[in-house]
Amino acid sequence: MPERDADASGQRATRARQWRRRGADLAAVLVPTVLFALARTVDSNLLLLVTIMVYVVLAQGVNVIYGFTGYLPFGYVGFFGAGAYGTYIAVAHLGANAVEATVLGGVAAVLVAVVLIPLLRLRGAYFAIASLAAALALSSLVSNPALTSVTNGPYGADLSKVFSAGGSYWMAVVIVAVAMLAVVVLRRSRLGLQLRAVRADQVSAGYAGVNVVAARTGAWLLSALLAGLAGGVYAWSISVFYPTAVFDTTISLFAIVFALFGGVGTVLGPVVGAVVLYYVYNAIGVSDPQYFQLIFGVVIVIIALFLPGGLAAVLVGARRRLALRGGDVR
Repeated sequence: MPERDADASGQRATRARQWRRRGADLAAVLVPTVLFALARTVDSNLLLLVTIMVYVVLAQGVNVIYGFTGYLPFGYVGFFGAGAYGTYIAVAHLGANAVEATVLGGVAAVLVAVVLIPLLRLRGAYFAIASLAAALALSSLVSNPALTSVTNGPYGADLSKVFSAGGSYWMAVVIVAVAMLAVVVLRRSRLGLQLRAVRADQVSAGYAGVNVVAARTGAWLLSALLAGLAGGVYAWSISVFYPTAVFDTTISLFAIVFALFGGVGTVLGPVVGAVVLYYVYNAIGVSDPQYFQLIFGVVIVIIALFLPGGLAAVLVGARRRLALRGGDVR
């Protein structure tokens, strides 16, 4: 009887932990989505809100490829630009509506990622530099005057015929939900476990039966999809853009720093990092860019020296210390 009671108690405790974990995962998806859906009642600047959501999605994309694999994608903006121009081509040449075109923008980014899969053979600084070179090459290709009939070359893309501030806003909310769900599922999935094992020790993971190439490729394609969707909805929201705007390497830098500041490998860390730092940029960086550059540099140094795990690591550490103190009191 005591053994049966102990087994039953253990099963109840396990089920309780599972339900708490599922509740936390559900909250991680719903809370940011609902807050962004309600944000327009507080701030009427829809373009600002869409831009923040775009960076939330980009930061989550960096979270997928860097937080789970260790690849630092300085050329991540290439997928963003591919999504923006994929959306334009879908509207201008395929007659797609804005929602369909945004989805096709994500598909375009995935196709670019498929072409660039060989870059995953590189590591460290070599991968970072190669990905940046690929993004610059893609920008040059899109802005080539010879492709004016397809991309309108250096003369800019015009989506004014499908422009809808409200429509792009709600599409951005949906994409945020998709990005949050993707990271939650990845973190709890077998693929996420494999990716963390590969990042910790590639050789040992391979010996343990992990298909290292397939795992990295899956994360690479997922991160490209998120960036492409972000680029597509951004293109829809601003309606007129040029290659220099959607292939600006600053976009990659912002996404990487936002993710690192919040905490990669977590679900909510990149969201917090993107919201906090972009509001700081909007308040200071536009009117006084020199001060924002100083703040940005200080943030990078602080992350590198004192907060390698980002804000998420600080919060987790504080929670553990409180739990230990509570145990001491008891």
